[in-house]
Amino acid sequence: MVKIFIDPGHGGTDSGAVGSGLQEKNLTLQIAKKMQQLLLTYENVQVRLSRETDKTMSLRQRTDMANNWNADFLISVHINAGGGTGFETFIYPGVGGVTKRNQDILHAEVMKELDGVRDRGKKRADFFMLRESKMDAILTENLFIDNSGDVAKLKQASILNKIAQGHVNGVVKAYGLRKKAVAKPAPSPTPKPAPTKPTPTQPDKGGSALMDKAIVIGGFPDFASAEMLAARLKAPIYTRAALPNGKIAKELYVVGGSASGLQADKIISLTGKDRFEVAAAVAEFLNR
Repeated sequence: MVKIFIDPGHGGTDSGAVGSGLQEKNLTLQIAKKMQQLLLTYENVQVRLSRETDKTMSLRQRTDMANNWNADFLISVHINAGGGTGFETFIYPGVGGVTKRNQDILHAEVMKELDGVRDRGKKRADFFMLRESKMDAILTENLFIDNSGDVAKLKQASILNKIAQGHVNGVVKAYGLRKKAVAKPAPSPTPKPAPTKPTPTQPDKGGSALMDKAIVIGGFPDFASAEMLAARLKAPIYTRAALPNGKIAKELYVVGGSASGLQADKIISLTGKDRFEVAAAVAEFLNR
């Protein structure tokens, strides 16, 4: 189960940036709630907001909430100010790995939704929540509340929905989430047909719904090794927490962690006692 913590910036007595009758605290809450609504249509994900109403919270309270919940990913949502225009993201200086990968993915997905908006770039900053959080964390600045062109967009519910959708698309892509199955309505009763001689049925062997290959990582420290393997095999990467139930691929490559409970026609285990041994096992496999 992947835990996503969303922080709608500001709130209560802290309105954040203001302009043209808009307040940052209200816009961030609208975006965050829409993100939560969209994410909960996916399997194996939990979502928590730092606030769900217009209330005052310190940065320490927000960060402690995410840390105590053992979140996997923190997204702090903000609206920019200062006379500029466009969209930008921030991670903590010096971090790489999954945090940088998630920034790359989420940033690109938001920009796809905000077609025509200026891309201000992927940046780094010593912001409190990025520094004090124990999980991968990103802060996003979504348009400028004091720019007339951006304000015109921020006043449209459709644009706020696009901002939320872009964030969610990034999370879905980064963590390999799958949509929940939609329950089909019960069919109307129909007359029973005349009895016929039963014919034998073939067992379900997965059919075309199965992928040829997929990769499962034991934890995010194994992602870098798995990424090299994914490039060679052209296969998606799943964490154990985000892996759907049942059989998803004909061949399953386990990078770090145990293969216990996994289902596939063929399981290839590339593991070790730590991430260095895992990396060595993957490198040996790739050099065969």
